[in-house]
Amino acid sequence: MKFLRNERYSAFLLLGAAILGVILANTALGPGLQSIRDTHLPIPWLGLDLSVGHWVTDGLLAIFFFLAAIELRHELSHGELDSPHKALIPTVAAVGGVIVPAAIFLLIVREPGLSDGWPIPTATDIAFALGALALVGRALPTRIRALLLALAVIDDLIAILIIAFFFTDGLQPLPLLAAVPVVLVFGWLSGRARTAPVVAILIVLGIAAWVLVHLSGVHATIAGVALGLIMASRSAGVTRHALEPWSNGIILPVFAFVAALVTLPAVGLSELSPVFWGIIVALPVGKLIGITGGAVIANLIAGLSSPKTPIGDILAVAGLGGIGFTVSLLMNELAFASNHEIAVQGTLAVLVASLLAAIIGIILTAIRARHYKAMNAA
Repeated sequence: MKFLRNERYSAFLLLGAAILGVILANTALGPGLQSIRDTHLPIPWLGLDLSVGHWVTDGLLAIFFFLAAIELRHELSHGELDSPHKALIPTVAAVGGVIVPAAIFLLIVREPGLSDGWPIPTATDIAFALGALALVGRALPTRIRALLLALAVIDDLIAILIIAFFFTDGLQPLPLLAAVPVVLVFGWLSGRARTAPVVAILIVLGIAAWVLVHLSGVHATIAGVALGLIMASRSAGVTRHALEPWSNGIILPVFAFVAALVTLPAVGLSELSPVFWGIIVALPVGKLIGITGGAVIANLIAGLSSPKTPIGDILAVAGLGGIGFTVSLLMNELAFASNHEIAVQGTLAVLVASLLAAIIGIILTAIRARHYKAMNAA
């Protein structure tokens, strides 16, 4: 299981799962796999009726967001975001990395309904971006990884807020209100998780919170976020260590595989939807411009009160920040849940755009790594 904690291996596994999904979807096995994905596995006594695909995106992915929330809390309390001084550059850069891609997408995609996909290019994939950095950035100072991690964590927080506010359909207040005491008890009890019975109760409470949030109409991954943020620090660290290999080795690859099970559209480039081109441009280019611009503005705000981040470091981080992948795929599914054809094109666009961003980011990171190698050798 140790290799699954390695950022490079987990990134390759994630990419491989997505490529395998696209390939198999366009073979004779494709219709059968898509049929399995769309098969419903209801639990009537809980009021749940989800397809296999939705069990993955709503269920398994909630664990990924649970771990992301634990990481966010750690960064806010003990990490790279534990003071306004530290948080300034990644926060402003992350906001720029959301606003600019969304604006570019909306400039390209102006049709009502299709423009709902604006959140798709706003996301950064933590696992993939850190994996790409680890691949070619060994000679880089640790502050660059810290900046990328902090930026990606804030980006995930923004993505969580977008999901909560823009993709909540038919809000049911009672289940949501019922979830609040469940989450609070989970948080209180997590500080006493020293025995197996208590851990079992925490698992039951976590599942109950997820069910209630799902029944409320809010996307169920938000339950994972709430549980991760409220969990006691000591238990959160142990839990994250235990679940990280499962997230890297099973949850994220399974999600990538399921999300990538799309049949390539039999249309020419000129017939592709503006959504496709909006994502292709907005994700790699918009993120590069937005993150770089935000970081430059933050440096100007900081002025002489703190050391400025070199522009070369910012460009390397901004290039890798365009790898949307997991969260972008989720945004695409949520935005175009009722438009299968556009959702397929959106999925393909996210895969291609994330690959382009990875290439740009790796090139910029490699250039920066050579710069630091030369400095150290001098």
